[in-house]
Parts: sequence; structure tokens; C-alpha cells
Amino acid sequence: MRHAAVPSYLPQTAKVTRPASRRSACAPSYNKIFYPEHPRALAALPDTPAAPRVTLPSNVESCCAMTVILAFPALAGMDYPALAERALLRVVPDPDSIRGLDAADRAAVRVLMTSASRGCSVQMIETLPSLGLVVSQGAGLDKIDIPALKARGIRFRNIGETQTEDVADLAMALTQMLCRRLLLADGFARSGAWVTARFDLGDSLYGMTMGIAGLSGRIGQAIAARARASGMQIAGLNRASNAGLGHLHDGWQALAAASDVLVMAVPGTDDLTGIIDGPVLAALGPKGRLVNVGRGNLVNMDALIHALETGAIAGAALDVIDSEPQVPARLAALQNVILTPHIGAQTWGQRARAAQIAEAEILAYLAADG
Repeated sequence: MRHAAVPSYLPQTAKVTRPASRRSACAPSYNKIFYPEHPRALAALPDTPAAPRVTLPSNVESCCAMTVILAFPALAGMDYPALAERALLRVVPDPDSIRGLDAADRAAVRVLMTSASRGCSVQMIETLPSLGLVVSQGAGLDKIDIPALKARGIRFRNIGETQTEDVADLAMALTQMLCRRLLLADGFARSGAWVTARFDLGDSLYGMTMGIAGLSGRIGQAIAARARASGMQIAGLNRASNAGLGHLHDGWQALAAASDVLVMAVPGTDDLTGIIDGPVLAALGPKGRLVNVGRGNLVNMDALIHALETGAIAGAALDVIDSEPQVPARLAALQNVILTPHIGAQTWGQRARAAQIAEAEILAYLAADG
């Protein structure tokens, strides 16, 4: 039940240990972020890169002599100096441009650098006969044809682990913005209304229950650590992977009913499309709030807009929507909604870390593959 038992103390925040030197010349070093609430959760969390320097394999010069790495225009904040220095990169504007390369150029490609948004389709794979490794920036697999890669024996590496902390930070920021009504408070102060009135009270996170869909995942556990630091209790679905991580509930409606804030941090797989529907929102209730940093298709948008318009739930904060980048006019008109343009992992730090990991992975692959 919501607010059932306010914690008598605030749990520890994440403990961070740093390497002795951030300028180590060895292979990539990593920070470990420890979540003391649950030992198994610690084991499941990957190392978070700490701006590693790339160490080139000793045989990289010879193994790269005839290599082409095909890439799309780099995202802002992503640089690949070791690859660029050796003129290993060939950049094409978009996936359709690959078919326009001549046969010899396509046959020379051994590595494809892509992203979650650009993907790697079976058509792309078929046009690159020597392809051995695909590196994708981002955690999303929606546009990656995994079966086609496996059928060809092509290695795949998606750089998703660098996104964990930034997505978790945004989830908590959106939660605070919703509960403290920060957007409205900003408008109130700017408008001059503060001169003659007091802004309405917000809601304290302390003692609330946060339900997390994807609780046992990297991002789910990072969100849970931040929520616990704010004095919140944690709830999740009754899954074996969630055992010991919080109060568990059977089914989506039961989880929503137990949550003051329901956070979506799961992939948008087909079986979860529209899982947040009218009955789940009704269970969340007029004091409940929805935060989505997962995928837009998780939420039935018509049901959500109706719930927000009628006060069936208190509010929603969405970093993703199914129709993005188009925002439904009815949704945009609502004051109990916070919208961000899919920026969960869009930070300079994340981009730099991800680029360094990708570069190190590619160089290691080329050295090992000869």
C-alpha cells in the first residue's frame, strides 16, 4: 500500500570508488558503482567506463593495412582518434548509401559502426560480404537484425552500458519535476505571480513507493539506488529476477496500485506494446504518476491522454513517445505532462565514454582477427 511504512532512515547513497589515476596508460580502466542494498544486484551491474585511454594492440598496424571500417556520421561528442589517424574509417551518409558503393569497396568492409537509430538490417548485411563485426552505439535492438547476424557468424557489440547512469538520472529528475511541479513553479516565478501569491505545495518523494518496470536491469537498479537515496520504497513485478530487490506484485495493475510513481525502464518488445493501458492507469489512480524512459510503445497513448485529461492520474513525464518526434496536440496542451525529446542518454560524458569503448573493441577485434 502506498505510504505504508515511511523508512526510519535514509539508506546509503551509491558508493563510488575511483581508479588511482584517470590517465592510466593501460587498457580501459573502469569505475565500479556499488549499490549496497542487494549483493546480487551489484553482481549484475556492469562496470561503468571512466574515460579510458585506448591502448593499441601491438600488431594493429599490420592487421589494419587492408581494412575498411564503414561508419555513419558520428554523433556529437563521439571521436575515434586512433581509427582516424590510420585512415581506417569510411563514412557514408546513411544506410541506403551502402548499396551505392562499388563491389570492391563493399568487399573490403570488415567492421560496421552503426547506432540504435540507424540499425543493421539484413539488406545491409547482405551487401557487405566480408563483414565480421557490427558495433552499435546505444542499447536499443529494435533495428538490429540479430538472427541475420547470427546466421552469418558476425559478431555484434552494442555499447549500452554507458547509458545507465544518465538515463537513471533523468528518470529521477523527471520524478522530482512531476512531484514538485517544477515546470509550473518556474512559470509562476517568471510571471510575477509570486509577488501576490504563494505557489501550491508539491509532494515529497520521501516515503513514496516507486514501482519500476525493469527493476532487475542495469537501469532499473540505478534508478532504484537513486530512489532509495530519496527515501522512497521500491516495488516491482513478481519475477524471479526481481527476488529480494523490493516489494513484488503480481501483474501490472497490482504494481500500479502499489506505486505512487510508476517508472518504465524496459525495452519496447512486442509483448509489452501498450501494456500501460486504461486499467493499469486506473489502478495507478488520481495521485499516481507515470514516468517513461523506456520505449514509447509501452504506453497506450489514447488511454494516457484520457487519464491525464480526466484526472484519472496526477501526471506523466515522458522521454519517449510512440509517435516521436511528432507530439500529439492533446498531449502537448496538458499542464500535468512533462515532455523531453528522447534525451535519456544524451550527455557529452556518455558519448565520449561510448566512443572510447567502441574504438577499443574494434581495434581488439582487428588485432585478434588478423
